[in-house]
Amino acid sequence: MTFDGIFTKQIVNELQQTLENGRISKIYQPYKNELIFQVRSNGRNQKLLLSAHPSYARIHVTNELYDNPHEPPMFCMLLRKHLEGSIIENIRQVDMDRIIIFDMKGRNELGDVSLKQLIIEIMGRHSNIILVDAQKQTILDSIKHVSPAVNRHRTVLPGYTYVAPPAQEKTDPFTVDEELFLAKIDFNAGKLDQQIVNKFSGISPLFAKEVVYRAGIANRKTLAGPFLSMIDALKQHQITPQIITKGQKDFFYILPLQHIGGEAREFASISEMLDRYYFGKAERDRVKQQGNDLERFIANEKSKNEKKIKKLEATLVESEKAEKYKLFGELLTANMYAISRGDKEAKVLNYYSEDNEMVTIPISPQKTPSENAQSYFSKYQKAKNAVAYVMHEIEKANEEIAYFDSLLQQIESAAPKDLQEIREELMEEGYLKNKQQKGHKKIKPTKPSIEHYQASDGTDILVGKNNKQNDYLTNKLAARDDIWLHTKDIPGSHVIIRSKQPTNETILEAATIAAYFSKAKNSSSVPVDYTLVRHVKKPNGSKPGYVIYDNQQTVYITPEEDVILKLRKP
Repeated sequence: MTFDGIFTKQIVNELQQTLENGRISKIYQPYKNELIFQVRSNGRNQKLLLSAHPSYARIHVTNELYDNPHEPPMFCMLLRKHLEGSIIENIRQVDMDRIIIFDMKGRNELGDVSLKQLIIEIMGRHSNIILVDAQKQTILDSIKHVSPAVNRHRTVLPGYTYVAPPAQEKTDPFTVDEELFLAKIDFNAGKLDQQIVNKFSGISPLFAKEVVYRAGIANRKTLAGPFLSMIDALKQHQITPQIITKGQKDFFYILPLQHIGGEAREFASISEMLDRYYFGKAERDRVKQQGNDLERFIANEKSKNEKKIKKLEATLVESEKAEKYKLFGELLTANMYAISRGDKEAKVLNYYSEDNEMVTIPISPQKTPSENAQSYFSKYQKAKNAVAYVMHEIEKANEEIAYFDSLLQQIESAAPKDLQEIREELMEEGYLKNKQQKGHKKIKPTKPSIEHYQASDGTDILVGKNNKQNDYLTNKLAARDDIWLHTKDIPGSHVIIRSKQPTNETILEAATIAAYFSKAKNSSSVPVDYTLVRHVKKPNGSKPGYVIYDNQQTVYITPEEDVILKLRKP
């Protein structure tokens, strides 16, 4: 794990400088495993993110925007009761573990001094955030409960005494000299990076591999130097927060990682780096969990229409035989005298061909010659009528596929709050049943929430991320002379520039947003059309989000996540 003990030590140092002696003004719990503390410190408001997410557990100051639920969860209410208004007196790490303790000083309902500890354990799927009475060391509550049935040695429930995770019997790397380091390593056993991880506390495989890489041919003469120089840099807080991209994979750390190679981007602080690295990752994970059934339903509906088209195309091929059925009927009528009941086929002269060739016509032995002729005329009429119907049904099925394609793209770029609007749309269109329980008041529909961005010159850019938002944005919110953008022939978001005459730079920035929130997000040279809103029309009876437009111009854009982050409006 990149968030190792050494990394924890450095983020604690950063938080001490940023938040110590700050006052907690507000507490939110936007998601099940994540908290946002608003802290007034050093003359400014800071947002502290605490996450016990099983895959993305972390702690850092954030500039990201989070949507809070209408009703705060119980744990959030408890934290507000005990911690709002408290002063963060101290932020410290427990030994070299991934455990951070916030010592808080506040006052209770009676006005007496109240000391609390907020303990953040960053341990993968076992991560937790625990509120403890500092004097009694009693757990007041935690974001995750661990019952005795799960762990009888370390129960995490209200009323229980807080017990720290078992200490690792390893050597503190910040107290090591060359002699002690070499004494810990068995050079004959091999796997030197694993030995470094196992012998020294707070060290991840990423750090250990970097030590071995810098050592070159690792032996007693070369291995200690890189280890001690990296530790010495950390002692002096000489860190370089960076994200390294190699292929499709990103890594982050507080020191250069030469063994990975790839492209490195440096950041001014660890918090800024973590904000960038985790941008959208946890949100997409939540969307995947919450919208899994929705995505599966939409994919199934799309698949049904694709199968329907195959069947319709087969029917169309059959319908193309209409003229042959007509010919057979006419030839049987003309040669009825030469055919007897009980015949299985009729060999007749084709008067309509230039060569007057003989034609063999399959007939039913159970029918009279007249009935066989009528049967072919019926098939002809049926096939003839089917062509128009089948073409209409194929067109409808293709529209459905395009619609479901757009919904799948919207789920891909949706925030958790957007999923409900997609569900509501499917209910309104009759694809899903409304599962509202009896006795529950019907919630009054609210205006769709539109995402705001700001161009480099300050121009507002608005983005709809699902069909409800797109319809509202384009047909109601936008002015007729605003600029409308959308990826050309690719499912994606409607984007509006709130300006009659935007600069070329603003158009390109808005086009980048349109390309990023589209099915072509990971492509290059994505075509984006733009035109005035007055040239955008919604046909009567069309699907949600569907429009037609003209008088457009096209630009080609390669979407960049960094541009999206820069343009997001706080």
